[in-house]
Amino acid sequence: MASRLQIEGDASVLLRVTHSNLKSFAADIRFSLQMSVEAVKDKVWKKCGTSVNSMRLEVYDDCKNKLRDLSDDSRPLRFYSPLDGFRIHIIHLDPSSVTSGGWLEDTSLVEKYSISEDEYNKRSGKYIRKFKEQMASQNPSAFRNK
Repeated sequence: MASRLQIEGDASVLLRVTHSNLKSFAADIRFSLQMSVEAVKDKVWKKCGTSVNSMRLEVYDDCKNKLRDLSDDSRPLRFYSPLDGFRIHIIHLDPSSVTSGGWLEDTSLVEKYSISEDEYNKRSGKYIRKFKEQMASQNPSAFRNK
C-alpha cells in the first residue's frame, strides 16, 4: 500500500512519528530523503521533546512490521528506504526523564492535594463553599456527592 502512495521522483516522505513514553503522541511529519538520521532526530526532537542523544529510532512499514533500527546517524534517510505511510518510532533512552513512568498521561499516578472538612472550614475564604451551595440549590443533580 505504501508504495502506491509514493510519488515517483519525490525526494521526501510523509511518516507517522510515535513515542515509546508518550502513548498519546503521534505526528505526521514530512522528511527529506536526503536528511541524515541525525537531522531526522533533530526534527523529531522539536516535536516531542526527547533530546537527540536520548533517542533511538525504529522504522515500521504500513503493516506495523518493524523493518530496522535507524542506527547510523550519518546515513541519509533514503538508505533505510522509507515510503509514505511508514512510521518512525522513538525509543526514549533516558529512564530519569519526566516522560518515563507514564505520569504525564495518566493523572491517577499523580498525588492529589486533599484537605479535611475541619481544615477547610477553618479557612477564611468560605465564599467558594457558599457559591457551591448556591449552585447546588439551583441544580441539585449536578452537585450530588460522588
